Amino acid sequence: MAAAWFSGQLPDDWFVAPVEVLVDRDEIVVTGTIAVPEQVPEGPDAASTAASSRIDAWREATRHKRMAVADVAQSRWQRHVTWAARCGDTEIRFTSAAVPVMTRLLFEDRQVLDTLIDAGVARSRSEAMAWCVNQVGQNRSEWIDKLRTAMTEVERIRNEG
Repeated sequence: MAAAWFSGQLPDDWFVAPVEVLVDRDEIVVTGTIAVPEQVPEGPDAASTAASSRIDAWREATRHKRMAVADVAQSRWQRHVTWAARCGDTEIRFTSAAVPVMTRLLFEDRQVLDTLIDAGVARSRSEAMAWCVNQVGQNRSEWIDKLRTAMTEVERIRNEG
């Protein structure tokens, strides 16, 4: 439903593919795919640099309209709206919400976080926990993708009944 709403709000000439909208309890992430520059000079990282530059230009050119749409969406769904753009293999998120999460950890689990701090991987237990979650997400992406697919199917079936 949110993807259709955003598609209706955004100008058709912004993206070369349908907008991707991800929603959780706290945030809505709206990602659009913009056109890849046609003429890119040869050289290492040239394509990546051109794509990043294209995203930066798009971000500045669309700022006013995106913020107006985000204000309405945030009021409608009571969630922070994060914008992102994809150009070729480059994707940049502009304003992600960093949401605090409370957890209770046993002594051994706290020691893991403290070891990451002592090793200079993180500056705090909070940052160490975020690092751990990121590592699980990267190293278990196939399993997490399957879980998300299953949850999407459960939600679809709930909505039907």
